[in-house]
Amino acid sequence: MGSAVIGISTVAPVYCLTSTLGSTAGEVGLQMPAIFLAGFLPMLLVAFAYRELNRAMPDCGTSFTWTVKAFGPKIGWMCGWGLVIATIIVLSNLAGVATSYFWLLAGEISGSEYVAGLDDNKAVHILTCLTLIALATAISYRGMTATKDVQYALVGLQLVVLVVFVAMAFQKAGSGAFDTGIDFSWTWMNPFAVQSFAAFTAGLSLSIFMYWGWDACLSTNEETSGSAKTPGRAALIAMVVLVGSYLATGVAAQMAVGSGDQGLGLANPETSDNVFAALAGPVMGPVLGIALFVAVLASAAASLQTTFIPVARTVLAMSTYEALPASFAKVHPRFKVPGKATVTAGAATGVFYTAMTLVSENVLIDTIYALGLMICFYYSLTAFACAWYFRKEIFRSGRDLVYKGVFPVLGGLMLTAVFAKTLYDMWDPAYGSGSSVLGVGSVFVIGVGLLLLGGVIMLVMSRRSPAFFRGEVLTKETPSLVVTD
Repeated sequence: MGSAVIGISTVAPVYCLTSTLGSTAGEVGLQMPAIFLAGFLPMLLVAFAYRELNRAMPDCGTSFTWTVKAFGPKIGWMCGWGLVIATIIVLSNLAGVATSYFWLLAGEISGSEYVAGLDDNKAVHILTCLTLIALATAISYRGMTATKDVQYALVGLQLVVLVVFVAMAFQKAGSGAFDTGIDFSWTWMNPFAVQSFAAFTAGLSLSIFMYWGWDACLSTNEETSGSAKTPGRAALIAMVVLVGSYLATGVAAQMAVGSGDQGLGLANPETSDNVFAALAGPVMGPVLGIALFVAVLASAAASLQTTFIPVARTVLAMSTYEALPASFAKVHPRFKVPGKATVTAGAATGVFYTAMTLVSENVLIDTIYALGLMICFYYSLTAFACAWYFRKEIFRSGRDLVYKGVFPVLGGLMLTAVFAKTLYDMWDPAYGSGSSVLGVGSVFVIGVGLLLLGGVIMLVMSRRSPAFFRGEVLTKETPSLVVTD
């Protein structure tokens, strides 16, 4: 249960819904529930690949370790980099959302527009954001037990409030409380009804982002009882909870207010980037509406804390195998966590968010759009690594063929297709915030630029740690860092 809760918390379902519900509706209209299902499919197939790889090689390096063993050090290093940089981007945006809802909630409780407006003060916003990052880093630094105990409360709170919101949205839809509300139709579940392939892939990219983070269950192998089986089972449980939450909320919200761009419609550009802030009062009333603000804040804060888990442990593994400086491999003697890696992740998040905010808020928005590229990149590599690593075993039984071969390959191909189409669409300046650099879309510049930065760092490390890049440190025969039980 603790492992599954950490997986759900890292994804932050309430944060994801308020951030992307409107954007997804804007891209695909009434087919939003279908897109949630379409995004779930490749993630589910990849989850099976993670489960099989974790069962054979439980290692906190997860994608990094497995792709090195399957494809060699260079591809594995870039896969690890994709995970690390994606996590830093998400951490920075989680902190930003948590900050905004902190001041919004403070304004609601105090009844002061001035207090709520403090979020618009850039200096106050950045200072509050850095404080939240520091608190989340400190809790993660104290180990998995402290992390798990905090998460039970935060995840429980957000899921309970989400259930209440869904129930009240269905009630409002049934009573026809809003002019923009519409009746349910099974055609909403048809992904082929999306108006264009470009809209479909844009919506799918957002949907994939909404499931990202469930693999945090697997990066804590060495801290989980039953490390060969428990994390994989927890990941699948987390995925089922997430898709159920997204479908219920998407259908309920769409029935209550519709997916149009007028009034309370989900695709209204004035509210689409923060749907729950607009719907909290109308759907739940002034008192319970505050509970929804609390749930979003709890969701962002919970995910901010647990998202440190995968990045710190990936860096730990990369350092242990000499792919990064050895100092990141140090484990705190009391709290049993990669202390320096955790603190460094927190510091990098603070610097990244501050720099992006000072440059332009549009740049920060575009990093979220670029995030889908990173997610597809390292998830697809991990899926293909599963099929390749087990290539001599997949025909031993029907189970091996399906779970080690067919499912991972299908999931990898789906994510590769989304990666390629997203890369193509990103070139257009209209993608994302609409900004550009020398005529090229800012999202493309950020996404490809961050991947190229990883390539540069890899070249530097290849000179400092030639043994790893010659394939002498981590091979298919290298035993796991974890003793399975």
